[in-house]
Amino acid sequence: MGGMILPDADWRHREGLAHLVEVLGDVRFVGGSVRDTLLDLPVSDLDVATPLPPQRVLELLKGAGIRAVPTGIDHGTITAVLASGPVEVTTLRRDVSTDGRRATVAFTDDWREDAARRDFTINALYADPASGEIFDYFGGLADLEVRHVRFIGDAFQRIAEDHLRILRFFRFLARFGDVADPAGLEACTARSRDLMALSRERIADELLKLLVAKDAVRVVALMIERGIFLPVLPEITSADRFANLAAREDAAGVAPDAIRRLASLIPTDATLAELIAARLKLSKAQRKRLASAVVPPESNFVSMAWRAGVEAARDRLLIFGSPLSEVAVLEAWQPPRFPLSGGAIVARGIKAGPKVAQLMKQVEEAWIAEGFPDEARVSALADEAVAQALRSTSSA
Repeated sequence: MGGMILPDADWRHREGLAHLVEVLGDVRFVGGSVRDTLLDLPVSDLDVATPLPPQRVLELLKGAGIRAVPTGIDHGTITAVLASGPVEVTTLRRDVSTDGRRATVAFTDDWREDAARRDFTINALYADPASGEIFDYFGGLADLEVRHVRFIGDAFQRIAEDHLRILRFFRFLARFGDVADPAGLEACTARSRDLMALSRERIADELLKLLVAKDAVRVVALMIERGIFLPVLPEITSADRFANLAAREDAAGVAPDAIRRLASLIPTDATLAELIAARLKLSKAQRKRLASAVVPPESNFVSMAWRAGVEAARDRLLIFGSPLSEVAVLEAWQPPRFPLSGGAIVARGIKAGPKVAQLMKQVEEAWIAEGFPDEARVSALADEAVAQALRSTSSA
């Protein structure tokens, strides 16, 4: 695949990009934008690499009136904010030392040195913005053609530089790969305990991306078989429920969701789900959703949706194998409003206080049980409940 040219794509005509390239002069597109364009996939994040030192990049951008944010200037990264969105501009780098979590870098003007410190061959492709010529120093094009996920150089060394690359290996395998490089797979398996040294946020971020990737089911099963989850998520021991969920999402036409998929991989225990969510430092909303999704569904799925919310109900129906017709009903269902106020109970002769809330709850339960009847029926239910309450107080 030598002499390859980058195909044209919408992102190459983004507003302000040609100007940015012109201002910096010596730049190449790098990484995901090149890889995904060659695979005919949409490109969201745009990275360019340059031999210019970061301070020079800042000067040139400021001089040209392009907003520049020194997002990671110590590591050589400056974000150019264009009308069409951000572009990361990174000075070519080589690693001086690494501790598995963060690297000390020195800047270089050697493109090959920069490529050598990247993770996988398919991520180390560069393209000239003007001619589209592709520069491939480590056989990334050939690997891309056969969907081969392979570390650049020695896999053990790559993992020692950044332990997160273990999870990235599997995520890229799930997203692009048909073939896992045997040396890479062995290295990830042997070094899986290194994951314990990483921040839980970084682990969660990679894991959630992995779970919604195209080939996640096969890859998660491989990870379980290889013991990759043991150091951080020993609760994940089987991918069977996950495989079932993914097939059902597909059949129901429901978009895959990372938290729902994580719920299908852990035991059906809300307390444990809370602990796992806390361990992964998930957001409040994600924690709540994970704990809710592991609870088996109630037999009346509409009343469950009213109580727990449509999202939680959908999660449970999909995970626990309820009929897909129920999922379809939920898609179109609008939660009704409970047509009764506390004032209506007081007006019927109950003194304001805890008894009002108690009766409201009682009427609401009856309303749910009857399948959300109209206001007239709720009024009758309220009459009955209040009459009963007044009878019991007068006879007391």
